[in-house]
Amino acid sequence: MANYQEVFTKSIEQPEEFWAEAAAGIDWYQSWDKVLDDANPPFYRWFTGGMMNTCFNAVDRHVAAGRGEQAAIIYDSPVTDSVTTITYNQLHERVAQLAGALKRAGAEKGDTVIIYMPMIPEAVYAMLACARLGVIHSVVFGGFAAPELAIRINHAQPKFLLSASGAIEGKKTLAYKPIIDQAIDMAEHKVKHCVILQRPFVGADMQDGRDLDWNDFIGGAEPAECVPVAATDPLYILYTSGTTGMPKGVMRDNGGHAVALHWSMKAIYDIDAGDVFWSASDVGWVVGHSYIVYGPLLKGATTVFYEGKPVGTPDAGAFWRVISEHQVKALFTAPTAFRAIKKEDPTGSFISKYDISCFEALYLAGERLDPDTYYWASDLLKVPVIDHWWQTETGWAIVANCRGIEELPIKAGSPTKPAPGYDVRIVDDGGLELGANQEGNIVVKLPLPPGTLATLWHNEERFVKSYMKTFPGYYETSDGGYIDDDGYVYVMGRIDDVINIAGHRLSTGAMEEVIATHPDVAECAVIGTDDQLKGQLPVGLFVLKSGVERSNEEVKAELVKLVREKIGAIACFHEATSVARLPKTRSGKILRGTMRSIAAGREYRMPSTIDDPTILDEITDTLTDMGFPHK
Repeated sequence: MANYQEVFTKSIEQPEEFWAEAAAGIDWYQSWDKVLDDANPPFYRWFTGGMMNTCFNAVDRHVAAGRGEQAAIIYDSPVTDSVTTITYNQLHERVAQLAGALKRAGAEKGDTVIIYMPMIPEAVYAMLACARLGVIHSVVFGGFAAPELAIRINHAQPKFLLSASGAIEGKKTLAYKPIIDQAIDMAEHKVKHCVILQRPFVGADMQDGRDLDWNDFIGGAEPAECVPVAATDPLYILYTSGTTGMPKGVMRDNGGHAVALHWSMKAIYDIDAGDVFWSASDVGWVVGHSYIVYGPLLKGATTVFYEGKPVGTPDAGAFWRVISEHQVKALFTAPTAFRAIKKEDPTGSFISKYDISCFEALYLAGERLDPDTYYWASDLLKVPVIDHWWQTETGWAIVANCRGIEELPIKAGSPTKPAPGYDVRIVDDGGLELGANQEGNIVVKLPLPPGTLATLWHNEERFVKSYMKTFPGYYETSDGGYIDDDGYVYVMGRIDDVINIAGHRLSTGAMEEVIATHPDVAECAVIGTDDQLKGQLPVGLFVLKSGVERSNEEVKAELVKLVREKIGAIACFHEATSVARLPKTRSGKILRGTMRSIAAGREYRMPSTIDDPTILDEITDTLTDMGFPHK
């Protein structure tokens, strides 16, 4: 096995040689003129002059290699009580036909298409069909409210919108078509056609002239061949789910993206062609793009496409069933999913019903992995539980335990070391590099590796301002943390999760880590609140595990004592209360910024990504009862 340090050092000191070798894993119509084009920093481009096609690399080449009968996608849908296997041959046929239908309807290289779909195979067909034609797709999370969809329609200017009649969310049916109609009415840009897949449990009313039935649309279409595109041509736009203002349209290119994701499947996840990989996310998020669709298919693996939840579809054993039934080698999900399972089944009793001996590793990302969840999952699964850290902007892991290179010892609370290609540093607010164990701003020395954002769609000025301006020569992650003596990175949360108590900078993330170790706490959030005397003070909100019946004051006293013991009296942690649930985005991130605004009495915009808006009323009542905002 390779040595992590050797691989990492080569990626930083000889990036062109390193990524040229990685690019040999992808099929090219024409080789590149230059591996790294650094003529216009911070707009670095990879594999300039190279010609390829992402869909060809994800589908056609596996069929050509004689692996057409291998499963490409296992669609597992507990909400519709169905499981379907789609081979690479079938995937090739369906993608080529949909691409042919789009081509027949006038879609051309460089056009944009919005995909607004639930977790069904047609979402994959749509993404790959666009890639096949050199059409740029922008997937919008299915169920986003009409105003958010309208913003994206106006910005991406799509020629077509591909969707379905609806989805099942928990026990409710969500009709998409009324949302689409409202969004198109609100948008200044008018979509030429909406292609709608009618699902049996919810019908869509069609508008003559504009709306087309999916099956009618593809009927009789001539299968389309792959269109060669430049490595630097856009593959997709993905709008970040910012809680304020206009979301940022992250633009990913074709060549660097394919090279990085193909390479990462083995290097980070230890997945080979033919292995079964499951990313329990949604195609609407970056994880869905990278590791439900493109990564596994570029590698020639089998990807599990799951239309369900970690609990409630039907119970807290749902994940173990999927792993056992489909022989999943590795699972990638968010810590929130495991906290939900832990809350419903604290002893992990459901796992004994299934044979998961096929399972080799659990990967968690999307938010900080608290040590309590890490130890719970690790003790239950008896396999490596790998925390890794990355962002919508980067498209793949910045910091990871690269099991396919060398499995490093795990340290609870750290996603391990920088992934090859990422030169991670810690700097103070003035940009001065800090030493080991000194907490500051996490930045990445430019250039970023392939597969990361090339720019923001139609907004280069914002790209520079958002990521490159604060610390010239570095990519600003907006996360804070430190690197220890062994080179392990610790991500303590967004910079605005650091609070200033009487001149002392303290991480609310560190306090959350302490609270999460309490045996009765399922999950928690600590937010900074305004205080006239000390500037800011922390306030904790915690959710108790199922079956725990203890008084709020009793648990609060224990948490205050814990924080004092682990962090010290300097943390000034005195206020905490239990809540039934915490406000989250649909991808599982806790909305700490929104709660800070509520506690401060500031106006806030309802986050478009919120899982359940009614919860904010509950949180407002709770914080009001605690005396916030302070008069």
